[in-house]
Amino acid sequence: MSDVLKIHNDGHVRTIQLNRPERKNALNDALAWGIINAVEDASKDDDVWILAITGTGDAFCSGLDLTGSAPDGESASRLSKQSLQLDDLSWVSRFPINLRYGCDKPIVAGINGVAVGAGLSLAMSCDIRIMSRSARLMAGYPRIGGSPDGGLTWTLAQAMNYEQALRFLLENRTVQGDEAKTLNLVGEVVDDDKFDARFHEYCQSLTKLSPITGRLSKRGVAAGTKDIDLEAQMRYELQNIGRAFGSRDGKEARAAFMEKRPPVFEGR
Repeated sequence: MSDVLKIHNDGHVRTIQLNRPERKNALNDALAWGIINAVEDASKDDDVWILAITGTGDAFCSGLDLTGSAPDGESASRLSKQSLQLDDLSWVSRFPINLRYGCDKPIVAGINGVAVGAGLSLAMSCDIRIMSRSARLMAGYPRIGGSPDGGLTWTLAQAMNYEQALRFLLENRTVQGDEAKTLNLVGEVVDDDKFDARFHEYCQSLTKLSPITGRLSKRGVAAGTKDIDLEAQMRYELQNIGRAFGSRDGKEARAAFMEKRPPVFEGR
């Protein structure tokens, strides 16, 4: 997996970096399943508080590699051959499921370059998006006679209003910079020469919070964006905040606030 994916830790931030620059980080089976498996691994590691996903070279992810998947793509999945035969969800459908609900740790996408099709699905499945000013976002499906997958019908409608999402998909528009932020496709746009530093800085800034706070906050927001029973959702929020306040980190946060000092969290 090391050929198509780079994974490294910096404190409590784990960066998952797509590494097929010669193909503009296009997704074959090995790379796509590698991302899913890497997120799954990080979700189980208590030392990882924040995940960062970005690309190498001049692309975030140019979508599906139409030249064909790697011959060993099946082995890249943790599903057995029998489960693969029975499972009707492809890896692209697992992006929103695994990133939003399978992992309760905040995931930040660093869109360093073009994000198209399944690459845009990957970015939109992340919780927070920071974009380089020259990067380009495009659905890409109309040009190959397809309709959106990878959760784009859901994530785009969440980020944009209904009409804007549908226009973006049907018109196959290319969006850059400030327009992407205006449309709520991304939360922040950064000049190219400052992008790497800002992406790193932002991810590190999230580790100043307790990981318990981060995880419970994401759980609550993720649950709240489903079709919900409002009373049940309010009970869920109360349950989460009770867990947060009852944790050692929660007590430390309040003590540090009262003592006007930086908190020291341990993820307990």
